[in-house]
Amino acid sequence: MRISYSPGYVAPLPDGHIFPMKKFSGLYNFLIDKNLFSVSDFIEPGMVDFANLCTVHTPRYGFGVWNGDLNRKEIRKMGLPWSKDLAIRSRLAVQGTINTGIMALQDGIAGNLAGGTHHAMPDYGEGFCVYNDVAVAIKVLRQSKWVNRVLVIDCDVHQGNGTAEIFKDEPDVYTFSIHGEKNYPFIKPPSTFDIGLADKTGDREYIHTLSDALDKIFSEFEPELVFYLAGIDPLESDHFGRLSLTLKGLEERDRLVIETVTQKEIPLALLLSGGYAPTLEQTVEAHAIMYAAAKEISAPYFH
Repeated sequence: MRISYSPGYVAPLPDGHIFPMKKFSGLYNFLIDKNLFSVSDFIEPGMVDFANLCTVHTPRYGFGVWNGDLNRKEIRKMGLPWSKDLAIRSRLAVQGTINTGIMALQDGIAGNLAGGTHHAMPDYGEGFCVYNDVAVAIKVLRQSKWVNRVLVIDCDVHQGNGTAEIFKDEPDVYTFSIHGEKNYPFIKPPSTFDIGLADKTGDREYIHTLSDALDKIFSEFEPELVFYLAGIDPLESDHFGRLSLTLKGLEERDRLVIETVTQKEIPLALLLSGGYAPTLEQTVEAHAIMYAAAKEISAPYFH
């Protein structure tokens, strides 16, 4: 199983910033230290080129991030202070997701140790999302005829408003979001299928709801590629989450999605999305659950 990763995924942030930027390198080291993956499993992306980036983002915004031309209001909305390192990591992560989609089509399953930045809109970033890597990857893969029909399974606790808005008029891209109904973003453009959950929703109700949703989706739509945004922020301990999943529930969720898709022999691309556990170590360990499950479930495909 191949995974996109670059040391450049980590950009410096001011001390005390809530975004756990070091989780990307932390997860890489954790997966290797636990012998889940070896260094040779990781493929380092370059930076996405602007022609591909601008299949989704306006040239004004795409180049504005790169050149540091955003105004203070735009930077505040993005939630991350601008730096050249941030611009570089944002382009690296987008290419990482494009590469993950291609590797999934080639191998059956692949991952990116970043990505899932689903709040970014064509002309601005928000909610710690600079560029919408999922949307760019889908646009690029569809334009280059790698694939036509794509499904996004978004299990981040926050609705994927950017992805929903970008693909609202494209019937061959099915966007599904299961999220906290009363959580950010407060304006939620409709996905193809949205499920808003009440605060404090726990493991049993979440898994039952997700299982029924997946049955409905696959009865209506036959994707050639699935992107899975496996945010860990539905955890009860999450700083922003407001739902009440346990680590066991999170693992059950990841296994449900991965098994459902791989049993149908549909290529699957795994992305991190959000997560704000009390400590960096807990954030890393929660993100690693998906990769441990993916390696176990997909093992038969690689023999």
